[in-house]
Parts: sequence; C-alpha cells; structure tokens
Amino acid sequence: MRLSRRGLILGGSALLAGCSSAASTTTSLQLAGAVAPTLPTLPERAAAAHVQVAEAGTTIDPHGVVRKDLLERARAAMDVHGHKISRRDRMYLVDFQKFSGEDRFYEVDLEGGWVTAYRTSHGRGSDPAHSGYAQQFSNRPDSHMSSIGAYATAGASWGSQQGPNVLLDGLEYSNNLARERAIIIHGADYADPAFLARQGKLGRSYGCFSVSHADLVPLRERMGEGRLLFAMT
Repeated sequence: MRLSRRGLILGGSALLAGCSSAASTTTSLQLAGAVAPTLPTLPERAAAAHVQVAEAGTTIDPHGVVRKDLLERARAAMDVHGHKISRRDRMYLVDFQKFSGEDRFYEVDLEGGWVTAYRTSHGRGSDPAHSGYAQQFSNRPDSHMSSIGAYATAGASWGSQQGPNVLLDGLEYSNNLARERAIIIHGADYADPAFLARQGKLGRSYGCFSVSHADLVPLRERMGEGRLLFAMT
C-alpha cells in the first residue's frame, strides 16, 4: 500500500510520502544509451550546474538564459506577493515550456545579475504519456500534477521518504494546496544525469520539483525562507 503524500510538519521537519517512487512505475524504459527518436538533441552538460555571469553592473540575465516573459512575470509576482516574499536578493524560476531533459530551473541573482540553471522533473499527472513535456497542471490533491504560479520558499527540511528537501508555500489559487499535497524540492534518482543518459529525459514526480541529488545541495543551502519560486508554461 502506498503511503499518502500528505506530510505531517512537526517542528519544521517534513514527514513526506514519496515522489521517489514515481520513476519505479514508468513503463517507457529503454536500453542504456537509447534515446527515443522524437526527443530533441540535448547539449552535453557537466554534472555541475551551468552558470551565466553578468558582465557588469546589475543587468539581470544579460545572456538571455531565461525567457523574457517568464522573468517579467516573476518580477511582477514578487511585487504582488511582497508581504510573503521577505528576501529579494535572488529568486527561482521554472520554465515548464521546456523539455524535462533541458535546464529549466533557474536561480536568478537580483543583485549580481547572474543566472544558474538546473534540471527539474514535472509531475507524472502533467505528462501521462511521459513525453518529457508537462502538458497540464493542477492544484488538486492526488492529481500527481505539477502546479504553476508563485510560491514562497519555507526553508530546508527533512522527510522520512525524501530525505533533505526545501519546503514551499503556494501563494495563488493554482498552488495554494502545496503544503497539503507535500509539494517540495527534493533530490531524486530519476532526476540524476545517469537516468537522463539512459532515458533521454527525466523521470516524473508526484508533483514535486525534483532535482538531481547533486543540485539539491546548493539549492537547499541557498533557497532558505521567504524567497520567490515562480513556475509557468
């Protein structure tokens, strides 16, 4: 029997059920090294996150790593939810238009201008055919879909199923059940480079923003509390 995904939050720790089991039920496994012919060709990428550095001053994302409309919407959301976003030195963006094997989770430094890009999974309910693209979104419990909109980071935590993670509070009607649904940022084998090399795309979560175990380390340290995470298509 699969445990409920609703977490019991005690003393700042999350006792959360598992996105980690999402990859184990995938039916589209391929042989190592095989890539589905319909998948886009991915650039080679080292295990560490790719960093873009602002040339001078405080120009945000001078190299255009992030979609302009995503960046603008996130800045607007930061102002709308200012009472919940207490820290404005950096923000986090997710571009769900992009393929899961591409970098699409961004840390944007609002003081230095640089952008660090990571990969992240989407919910299996958002991509039932496991195409690698999120196609639908929901805030409904047990939908196993990703949710879009503005979140506030709620600090590093630890769960019995997922281990180290970052808690999130949904700030909009499209994601305000994030705590009830145990939507968090956590590491997962199906988001690791080895899985991508075998499958040609990342595995799917139960709605969490799953990242590689290596990428979780700096994210968990830097996201903290009161920073914006904004996801859109």
